Amino acid sequence: MSGPTKKVVDVAFKASRNIDWDGMAKLLVTEEARKEFATLRRAFNEVNTTLQTKFSQEPEPIDWEYYRKGIGSRLVDLYKESYDSIEIPKYVDTVTPLYKPKFDSLLVELKEAEEKSFKESERLEKEIVEVQELKKKISTMTANEYFEKHPELKKKFDDEIRNDYWGY
Repeated sequence: MSGPTKKVVDVAFKASRNIDWDGMAKLLVTEEARKEFATLRRAFNEVNTTLQTKFSQEPEPIDWEYYRKGIGSRLVDLYKESYDSIEIPKYVDTVTPLYKPKFDSLLVELKEAEEKSFKESERLEKEIVEVQELKKKISTMTANEYFEKHPELKKKFDDEIRNDYWGY
């Protein structure tokens, strides 16, 4: 194997070793996400297997002497000459330059979404702690204690009372 094909196979193999599939699977919440993730993992493994088997093997060299003994040298020499004259085209990657910028921009969006997700998770964790504290104290809490934590509700209720709006 030579050139770009070997490089692609090596990169794919290294990438497959670095992916923590089980760790990512633990982060999934919905059943639909788990199904999509399993499909992605299966597709990745199929492509990786194809790359490692189909493109990583060098073709066996032709034993021209073996054929000369059985067929005759004139015919074998004719085939060998034709075989040697075949020029195998080199692979020119025209796809990567088109999709590399798109992929890079998606990575940037992914990082931004990840940061937003972490911030939202922190906010939700704080809110969960507040709700749990409120749940513990709710049976003994007075309205004034509740309004101290939620002044916007006190303002809303005061406005409703002041404007004589009783909800009906």
